[in-house]
Amino acid sequence: MGDKKERVSIFIDGSNFYHNIKKLLKENERINYQKLIQALVKDRRLINSFYYVASLDPKVNFEKYQKHEDFLNVLRQIPKFNVVLCSLKKIKIDDEFIYLVKGDDVKMAHDMLMGAVDDLYDVAIIVSGDEDFHPLIKTIKERYKKTVENAYIRSSSSYKLRKACNPSLNISKILSKIIDKK
Repeated sequence: MGDKKERVSIFIDGSNFYHNIKKLLKENERINYQKLIQALVKDRRLINSFYYVASLDPKVNFEKYQKHEDFLNVLRQIPKFNVVLCSLKKIKIDDEFIYLVKGDDVKMAHDMLMGAVDDLYDVAIIVSGDEDFHPLIKTIKERYKKTVENAYIRSSSSYKLRKACNPSLNISKILSKIIDKK
């Protein structure tokens, strides 16, 4: 009987990851998401990966919207990579508008939980620093006997989330392996 490779699913909080990873990159660098996935999966078997994000508002800045859509289309070309679109909510604070991605955490939690329930993976890798996932991770580990790993960026990472996961990986330690020059 041969060794079965662990099945891995990756769940990326897209907006959180983007805003925090860009602080670590030089102007001429960008993340190669295919390399990121390979670095996280290692010698295991990738089942699928999910990237939770909202489309930008084309009425605010069409050029920025188009660049973002082009980026999402590049991601969609990666094998077993799923872009999960969430809502973009416009909020007025004083005389300025800010935009928030809404529904990403709920969709991510739902997909992680249902993947555990349906036994679609052995290992879930959550790319986020959000402490709100702590109860979900505890449930997935205890009730469904899954391993949950955390890939995080130190500046935005919750200690409670890192402690709930086993193991945790500071992305800065693999950064040189996952960047491309523009």
